[in-house]
Amino acid sequence: MRRMGLRTFLVVSLLAIAPAVFAQEQAFTNRSTELRDRGAADARVVASLPENTAVKVLARGGGWTRVEANGQSGWVSVFALRFPATVETGSSSAGGSALSGITSLFGGGRSADKPATIATTGIRGLSPEDLKNASPDNAALAKMQGYRADKPAAERFAREGKLATVSVDEPQGGRR
Repeated sequence: MRRMGLRTFLVVSLLAIAPAVFAQEQAFTNRSTELRDRGAADARVVASLPENTAVKVLARGGGWTRVEANGQSGWVSVFALRFPATVETGSSSAGGSALSGITSLFGGGRSADKPATIATTGIRGLSPEDLKNASPDNAALAKMQGYRADKPAAERFAREGKLATVSVDEPQGGRR
């Protein structure tokens, strides 16, 4: 009975600390980027992080990720990070695991000594609060409209630049 209590205690303890351990995943900057004091493009820059800087992920929010790097914490764009993952596969023979068969089926057929980098990014759209608080920037709109070109101007630009028309076939299966 005492032994069962100890096992239960260990399992409960491991489950209690697991979220803290797994919540802080490792990532690397995929280009030089700025560490900001909050998750916004207009936030104050705390530090500059060079490409391939190791960071510890602390939190995620929309298109921003709160990280710790070089003793400082702040926010970086999710697009400035890469999250390495190692896919392990075994033999696909009868002795191989079901997981190895599944991973090789989906292109994860690499050995443990050759890590595969898998990158996924999900960003939710604007919230109703974001839309409610939005305000148009009429000066930016006017500036953007100043870059507009009509068809004759675009054709003249192409002629002067000696650009040629190139047809590109649509991928099999339609648009993606």
